[in-house]
Amino acid sequence: MITITLPDGSRREYPQALTVAEVAASIGTGLAKAALAGKVDGKLVDTSHRIEADAALAIVTEKDADGLEIIRHSTAHLLAYAVKELFPEAQVTIGPVIENGFYYDFAYKRPFTPEDLAAIEKRMGELAAKNEPVQRRVLPRDEAVAYFKGLGEHYKAEIIGSIPAGEDVSLYREGAFEDLCRGPHVPSTGRLKHFKLMKVAGAYWRGDQNNEQLQRIYGTAWTSKEALQQYLTMLEEAEKRDHRKLGRELDLFHLDEHSPGTVFWHPKGWTLWQEVEQYMRRVYRDNGYQEVKGPQILDQGLWEKTGHWDKYRENMFVTESEKRQYALKPMNCPGHILIFKQGIKSYRDLPLRFGEFGQCHRNEPTGGLHGIMRVRAFTQDDGHIFCTEDQIQGEVVAFTRLLQQVYKDFGFNNIIYKLSTRPEKRIGTEESWDRAEAALADGLRAAGCEFEYLPGEGAFYGPKIEYTLKDALGRPWQCGTIQVDPNLPERLDADFVGEDGARHRPIMLHRAIVGSLERFIGILIEQHAGALPAWLAPTQVVVASITDAQAEYAASVAKSLQKQGVRVSVDLRNEKINYKIREHSMQKVPFILVVGDKEKANGAVAVRARGNQDLGVMALADFQAKITSDIAAKV
Repeated sequence: MITITLPDGSRREYPQALTVAEVAASIGTGLAKAALAGKVDGKLVDTSHRIEADAALAIVTEKDADGLEIIRHSTAHLLAYAVKELFPEAQVTIGPVIENGFYYDFAYKRPFTPEDLAAIEKRMGELAAKNEPVQRRVLPRDEAVAYFKGLGEHYKAEIIGSIPAGEDVSLYREGAFEDLCRGPHVPSTGRLKHFKLMKVAGAYWRGDQNNEQLQRIYGTAWTSKEALQQYLTMLEEAEKRDHRKLGRELDLFHLDEHSPGTVFWHPKGWTLWQEVEQYMRRVYRDNGYQEVKGPQILDQGLWEKTGHWDKYRENMFVTESEKRQYALKPMNCPGHILIFKQGIKSYRDLPLRFGEFGQCHRNEPTGGLHGIMRVRAFTQDDGHIFCTEDQIQGEVVAFTRLLQQVYKDFGFNNIIYKLSTRPEKRIGTEESWDRAEAALADGLRAAGCEFEYLPGEGAFYGPKIEYTLKDALGRPWQCGTIQVDPNLPERLDADFVGEDGARHRPIMLHRAIVGSLERFIGILIEQHAGALPAWLAPTQVVVASITDAQAEYAASVAKSLQKQGVRVSVDLRNEKINYKIREHSMQKVPFILVVGDKEKANGAVAVRARGNQDLGVMALADFQAKITSDIAAKV
């Protein structure tokens, strides 16, 4: 007898070995039809997998996250099947699942066109409609190499040839197409119904720019027509909100090939930058942080001591002076330890909180750069807290509550909390990891946060919390973090005098709220679709005259607002007022004040708020009270 234990704890007994599909059928026809795969003792397998001994089994359906990933993986194979049907000379390489979809790389003699993409997607639909079974078989490595060489699939043969000799490999066949894959896959192509091909891009074989260039076809796949349409609608909205597009339209910044991966901030964009930075500076000041500033360039020897030279060298910009090797800093933490080490520190000084708007440089590959969200030169709202082990929990509570308030002020109210725990390769004792992980978890609970664990995802030196905000389109952005690090203080010989008069190592907490200011500003632009709240808007008010007769009054209105700290510009051009209103509305200015003869005579302004809202005529003093109140409240 074979005993199968189901997720609800119930058990079923069977007289002999059977497949996952047969177990599902024995439970009910509905489950049998819905089954995409199985999870046997925690391992994902095909529905054709045969269970030979007692096991725990979960039937995977499209309602499960694993089910969606299997659908996307299988759709990648369907894409390759369709390409081979339409372009037999194309060679297939690799096709993994990625966030929200999949891609497959192909070697072909000419670039794929948009028309090719449409034809491939149509053929995928036809192949799926055939509902061909997806079947698995296993071959010895060398036999599989010979098989794919015989098909002319030299890339596949090379992949298999890199597998250790003597191992077996699994292949999956659907109709006339067979591919190398670990699986699992859907039982038949008919389960693949809701997909769309998105674009073609270039890619290097095995990600090495020294290798030949391939063509990468991206696609997305979902479990329902509604989910697919919702995703496509979100992409359309995201395109409208693209910070690169809005950065040009609103004259905030530009990127230039004279300095790849760095940002040229225009006056309006730098005003936005300064608002974010000065806000964060006030947050530092009001919450016990001392702002510091470290040098941009540090000696190679320091980076060797910290371990960055061995593990991060390829991402560092290096330079030389007087036969000494230096590197532009990719992070601020070593500099903060050197500041901490100046003078004797006592336990009474802890926790000691340093903050820095430190510019960092990382040699990101050109293909990974993305607007101002992925750059080579960026500034962090970086902070490091030097404390004792007993102080970790209290610092986590304070930091979490502070982060929540900051995100709320910027318009983000949905935060996801994740706690990454000890990885397989780590330093420190099990007891120290127990205490550090418990301190982070207890800190989140004390701050009223529900969180999930990410087992094994911590750094080698300590656990960490990741704070991920969700934007207006539901997209996640991991910005904030707090990490426990006893390693760097040890490596750089930092210590403090304890209550017992002896020297002790401090714990270093790496923490950031917005992370890279460049990236966070990009997120802000997309969150608000460029219509930034009044307190952040580069230009908060435009005063527009109807005729030249109001020029002097318009200038006086602007001057009065400027004295209140409002960022205001005056439009005295000889243009029709509707043209002026339309132009400034396109620039997403929060308030446009129209002044004509009546407003001039009464010391008033006609107020138009963003979104074509006519707020009517009001006394200048009343508008001043409104705008200053909105700015103070961060409305």
